[in-house]
Amino acid sequence: MPSATAMAPRAAPLSTLPLSRALARMVLDRHRRGLPTEVRARAELHALDSLGIALAARPALPICREVIDAMSFGTAGGASVVIGGPERLPPAAAAFANSSLAHALDFDDIHDVARLHPTTVTLHAALAVAEPAGASAATVLSAMALGNEVMCRLGEACAPSGEGPGSDWFLTQLFGYLGGCVAACITLGMDEEQVVSALGLAYMQLAGGKEAGFGVGSTARSIYPAFAAMGGVQAALLARAGVTGPETALDGAAGMFRIYLGGDPGAATRAALLDRPGWTWLATEVKPWPSCRLSHPYVAAALALRGRLGGPPRTGRVTVAVNASAAKLCRPIEGRRVPETLQDAKYSIPFMTAFTLAHGRVDLAALGPHVTRDPEALALAQRIDIVETMPDKPGHPPAEITAEGPQGPIVVRRTAAPVLDAAGVRAKFEDCMRQAGHDAAPIWERLLAALRGGSAAELLAALPRSEG
Repeated sequence: MPSATAMAPRAAPLSTLPLSRALARMVLDRHRRGLPTEVRARAELHALDSLGIALAARPALPICREVIDAMSFGTAGGASVVIGGPERLPPAAAAFANSSLAHALDFDDIHDVARLHPTTVTLHAALAVAEPAGASAATVLSAMALGNEVMCRLGEACAPSGEGPGSDWFLTQLFGYLGGCVAACITLGMDEEQVVSALGLAYMQLAGGKEAGFGVGSTARSIYPAFAAMGGVQAALLARAGVTGPETALDGAAGMFRIYLGGDPGAATRAALLDRPGWTWLATEVKPWPSCRLSHPYVAAALALRGRLGGPPRTGRVTVAVNASAAKLCRPIEGRRVPETLQDAKYSIPFMTAFTLAHGRVDLAALGPHVTRDPEALALAQRIDIVETMPDKPGHPPAEITAEGPQGPIVVRRTAAPVLDAAGVRAKFEDCMRQAGHDAAPIWERLLAALRGGSAAELLAALPRSEG
């Protein structure tokens, strides 16, 4: 007679399941097994980084107050904390507010090949439901890491470059609805059927057209991830209450891949999403500079060029070579040379190159709203010429800057920005706290202690707050 083990039905291979169900099963299995030590340690650092950025952004930028006011309209309070202040909002509204704070400075973590900011969506979707759900901080970290993993796998499978599928979407937003949904579902302790429905409900909200970045004059570029954090929470809460979403939301006849990304996910895409070992999310880096990631190689090249010249280039034109991806941050050229908003400045390769050459530093104190009136940077930006001659590829664009030196032209090329280790992340957190007017050391220690053994409520209570 066959044993009970032999008679038990075998689980269907993930490759045979609708993609939403396969992803739900994968993330729930990883959550049950627990985060590996390396992943948990990285999750702690990235969570601390995101919380520090949010605390620094709140008093620095008018849009932060505008978002909080908008999310507070018509509410009589709620169960979820708004970072850095006394407000409490309903969970979906709090997710929007806190994700906005985490991205407003353009300082949040980034997966370069996937071209998205995962933690700014997933952490704040998880935290928005964590306190009402009575979740632990460890559950929030697992939820964040698993939501990040979904976003980064989707982004890598898309492999966006200057043209083609994904190039005209904010992938943080498009895939963030799904990653934020996963994070909220894990935090709420939802089962497979509920997660599948939640992903279907998240799909029904998908958005993220990139015109807020390609155009100029708008401040809304600084809050686009927040729509995904809010939508992910809404999807999870609807599914938890019993609303069912379509199981074939991602790979159906009118699913995400066909509508948004130009075709059905083939076997290779499914394998990239479901079959690869390890953690794709670990390639996510903490940003060293508070500007668009595509500008970072140009900041690095400008710092190196300035060092070779002993200061900014005094005469002549400065030629900046870009690829098709980076070229989109150079058009319209006059608008990019003379940014109307801080958001425009941070998203402009001509301006960020000129600013770095002019001042030799790119940090929170230097790169504030006043930069749109910075005479040295604005004058130097007028001398920058853009040529589209560099190869395009996923990840960092290669940056090349040519300027006239005492002995003739000097050419500097860079392909990456500095990578921050754990000490660098802490130093960045301390800079964020200085900008927010807080003493960094006790805040870091309180938050870290809560992440390692406390509840989500204790983590949120460890955040400093002001009355404004």
